[in-house]
This record gives sequence, C-alpha cells and structure tokens, in this order.
Amino acid sequence: MPDVKQLARLLMELDDQMATCMKCGMCQAVCPVFAETMREADVTRGKIALLENLAHEMIKDAAGVQDKLNKCLLCGSCAASCPSGVKIMDIFLKARAIVNGYMGLSPAKRAVLRGMLTRPRLFNALLGMAETFQGLFTKPVNDVIGSSCSKMLSPVIGDRHFLPLAKTPLHNAVKPMNTAPGASGLKVAFFPGCLVDKIFPRVGHAVLKVLAHHGVGVYLPDAQACCGIPAAASGDQDSYDKLVRYNVDLFSKENFDYLVTPCGTCTATIKDIWPKLSDAYPAELKARISSITERTMDINAFLVDVIGVQAVENGKATHTVTFHDSCHLKKSLGVSAQPRTLIKANPDYQVVEMKEADRCCGNGGSFNLYHYEISKQIGRRKRDNIVASGAEMVSTGCPACMMQISDMLSQAGDNKPVRHPVEIYAETLP
Repeated sequence: MPDVKQLARLLMELDDQMATCMKCGMCQAVCPVFAETMREADVTRGKIALLENLAHEMIKDAAGVQDKLNKCLLCGSCAASCPSGVKIMDIFLKARAIVNGYMGLSPAKRAVLRGMLTRPRLFNALLGMAETFQGLFTKPVNDVIGSSCSKMLSPVIGDRHFLPLAKTPLHNAVKPMNTAPGASGLKVAFFPGCLVDKIFPRVGHAVLKVLAHHGVGVYLPDAQACCGIPAAASGDQDSYDKLVRYNVDLFSKENFDYLVTPCGTCTATIKDIWPKLSDAYPAELKARISSITERTMDINAFLVDVIGVQAVENGKATHTVTFHDSCHLKKSLGVSAQPRTLIKANPDYQVVEMKEADRCCGNGGSFNLYHYEISKQIGRRKRDNIVASGAEMVSTGCPACMMQISDMLSQAGDNKPVRHPVEIYAETLP
C-alpha cells in the first residue's frame, strides 16, 4: 500500500515548485525529445500542465501519467534554459516518486533495483557470472570501438551495438585502498561508479594512475554501491534511500579532502540530487550528506582546478579529438572547459570542436531502455556532428554517453574510438 502521508507531502511540494512556471515554452527550443516527436506532452511545459492535476490524473490513468513522465531524458536542458528558474529536475524526480508510490514497482524493476542494486556484493557477483557467459550470446562487431551485438537477444535489446562487460571489473583488479597524501598534500575518496567499474575499468585505472602521479592519497573502499540515480529516475524512493545511506556510511568512515568521480552522472547525483531529495531525512543524515556533497568533484575539474593541470600548446599534435559535453557535467555542474584542458595537456592531441557539442546524445539511462527508437534518433544527430568534425576520435566525461556514442558510431560503421579525457591525459604520464 502507498504511504499516503508521504504522497501528500510530495504533492504539496510539487504544487509549490510548479507555481513559478510561466508556460513560456522556452523549454521547447532545447528539449531533444520534443525535437524528435514534436508533441507538447513530451516537453517540460506539457508535463507540468499534467502534473498540476496529478492527483486527479493518477486516479483516472496512473499508467498513462507514468508513461508521459518517463518520456524524459532528465538531461537538464530545460532547467538550464528556463528564464524563471523552475527546479524542473526536482519536480520530475518527485513526480516519479509520487506515481511509483501510488502504483508500485513493476516486477522487473523490483528485481533489479531492490533485489540487486541495493545489494552491492550480490550485484557484483551476478554481473561477474554474466561476464563469464556473455560470449555465448554476443559477437564483436567493431574492434576499434569494442562493441558487440546479439541476434539471439534482439527481441529484448533491439539492434543495439553494446559494450560488453569487462573481463575484469575494477573492483576485482584493484584492492581496496587507503593511502596517505603524497606531494600534493591531498587525499580523495574515489567513487568510480557502476559503469566505470563494470564496463570501463580502463578509465578507473587511468584515474588511479593520474592521482598517484600527482601525489594524491586515495580512499577506495570495498563494495561500493550505485549512486542511486537509476532508483531516483524510476521513482523508487525506498531503493534510492538505501543506496544513499549505504554510500554515506561507507564514505563517512575516512577523512578526505574531496570525493572524485570520473562519471558526470554520478557527480551530479551526489552533488545535486542527494541534497535535493534529503528533505525527509533526519538532521544527522542531512549533515553527513552535506559534508560529502560539498567536497564532491568531477575528476576533470579536480585535476584542472585543484591540482593545476594545464594545457600544452606546441603545435605538433598527431591526433585529433572532438569533445561531447555530457548534460550532467555542463548543465548541472558547469564543467566544460576543464575536460578540454585535460585533453590539451597531452601534446599529441588537438581538440576539434563539433557542432552542438553540448546537445544531449540521447542516452538518458532508463530512457534508452524504454524509448530506444527516440534515443537512437537523438544519438544519430550526435554521431553526424562527430563525423562532420573530421576528428579521428571522440571524448566525453560521462560513461553513459560513451556507451550511447559507441552504439551510434558502431551501427554507422565508423571506426572512431570513444575515450574519457582522463585516459588521454594519463598517456602522458610514466
């Protein structure tokens, strides 16, 4: 049964936050989903109109409301362009929690979010088993990108060209760490995130190499959990709360100067969403969340703004790379110049800007699962801009974007590697 008091509280909070929306329609110009569907219901203004009568609409057609709310990338483009400063991300996340609280989780989501994601050791073990057998159902299609496809699984996953699970995830390759500060005098907590841990461990290794080079102490605890964004985006408040509490307990065990992540989505979740969705938490938990979020930084920003990594201009670059601004990094955190600086710190690379570098690539986490055709249409536009830039490879600071861009490039037959800025910088180090 839904918690009626909690639903009532969230509905009142929604009413207060939506009052500032002027229905000006500025969100239409920047919404990637609306650009493909041209449907008012798919843009922020249309969704807010729906939410203004949410209680009535849920009783009339809860499944329909849920479907309309889920057709959103949560990219933040609308919030970044809103002249009224409407807290759109807060509104949509709370609305999803309300609808889910009213309807309950589907069996599939319950199994993934509550059965696996909130149990990090079990989650790691199950994906370890999946890696062992994935070769039976998949075949490589692009050696440069590293993508695979699966005709056997096509009824479920469609025609995706996906990146397989790593043979050795980061948590198996690197033992838990707790090293003292070196020459920098700084110590960081390292939060790799699920995708870096299980699909892009090479990015995690690059981060550790760079931190060691600059004399930064590292706290890398065992059995880290997901940051919580899949649960929050699905409206599963219970799973989200468990993940936040788990991670706060884990990272409160050690003193450090910063918490760094190589995932733009994880950084934005910890830094922005954790505090925004903590209203109902006890004061003590709020204080611990605040202590962590205030020290959370994207790895690109940490290396450039704190460590002082600088671009090297020597005119002898042998490689060209174009950069995709992930939505969470640029629109939520304002991190855009730093990853470019990090790439330019490697004298072998020249950055070639693409058109619409900060336009969403179309991944959106679960959006990609439920609305893949729209996701692919948005992604193809990003792919076309990458190819038009003439660069031989593309870089981005978000592993989810790396997956989406890899899919689009691979399906088009493009042999362009997709890399994280920290990987490119790490090449310069011994």
